[in-house]
Amino acid sequence: MVEETSPPAIRATGLIRDLNQAAVLRLIAAEPRIARAEIARRLPLSPATVTAVTRRLLEGGLIRVADRAPSNGGRPRLLLEIVGGAAHALGVKIAADHVTAVRVDLDAEVVERHDYHFDAAAADALDRLGDLLAPLVDEEPRRSLLGVGLGVPGVVGPKGQVDSPMLGWRDLPATELLERRLGVPVLADNDVNTLAVAERLYGRGRDADCFLTVTIGRGVGLGIVIGGSVYRGYGGGAGEFGHVTAVVDGERCSCGKRGCLETVASDVALVARARRSRVIGRRQGIETLRELAAEGRPDALVLYADAGRALGRALADLVNVLAPELVLLSGEGILAWPQLAGAVEEAFREGLFPPLHSVQLEVDPWDDAKWARGAASLVLRPTFAPALHDSRLDELVRARLAGSRRTESVVA
Repeated sequence: MVEETSPPAIRATGLIRDLNQAAVLRLIAAEPRIARAEIARRLPLSPATVTAVTRRLLEGGLIRVADRAPSNGGRPRLLLEIVGGAAHALGVKIAADHVTAVRVDLDAEVVERHDYHFDAAAADALDRLGDLLAPLVDEEPRRSLLGVGLGVPGVVGPKGQVDSPMLGWRDLPATELLERRLGVPVLADNDVNTLAVAERLYGRGRDADCFLTVTIGRGVGLGIVIGGSVYRGYGGGAGEFGHVTAVVDGERCSCGKRGCLETVASDVALVARARRSRVIGRRQGIETLRELAAEGRPDALVLYADAGRALGRALADLVNVLAPELVLLSGEGILAWPQLAGAVEEAFREGLFPPLHSVQLEVDPWDDAKWARGAASLVLRPTFAPALHDSRLDELVRARLAGSRRTESVVA
């Protein structure tokens, strides 16, 4: 555990310095080849503060001079850019039957991707996951690897314990066990939250302080960004949007309740209904149903229309409560968006409180690498947005970024 032994005034000064550095580094990453004067203009910082911060970043090798631009007088202006290769992170998307891992550089560009078969329900699942990740950790020079981020379909508690019915994991101390095995910081969160983090740092959510990321596919997930930060709720349990009630006394959900949104709008529910109504065969799945709907089969289109209306109504209720600037839709279910779009949009607009009609739904292209990149963003986040509360792992990531040679165990 990182201990605070400094007086409050010193700690506050350090926090302000970290916040200033994070803000400057984030802007340079977002706006390559930017001058110090422009940084000072865009951020509420004095030119002297910007000069001091950028000098530290240049000395640390995190940014570099990309070019020199003419000025109105005096010395040419230095144009700064981030050094993506100065540090790396691993991001891992864990599903019930496979794992996707990506290595990203400091500005979250994917350097390499790996896909593995994986049985999350196996008794030795975490040992197997460690076996898969250890070679990737060992390939990278230890001082440049900031850590490993995990995106899991479930609830991640404050100590990194994972509760995921989809994976068959119950209160599993995943981060603790993997830290011991890999010897680097391991951070975990709900996989939809990791997407929201990535969108906030690098994507469409960069310019939106309040937005929602909703995923559809095997389940229905939700990431909530409020005031620029992911809202995780008590015990990390916020975002179980798939388990709001869509049908009173409806079908039994995997969670044990009846009538959850997932029993109507998920791919699993669509396949079950399609098989019962003999739209597809007993051994056929969502790919066949999507193909039939794309071909215009009326019975397949009806199933998607019903699912779309339920999803659109639920999205409207969500917007009416949270009033976000933007709703981003993603997940493997988006592959059927042409068949869902009309019903979703109609029900969404009908259900909105009139003053919120300007809120837009935007579709975000999906693949597993994007989810894994989101998981890597958990590790990169302390670099660009330090938390205002104590966080052992955030401190360890920053120490590694600064080139620390600390060799003690990452497990408290």
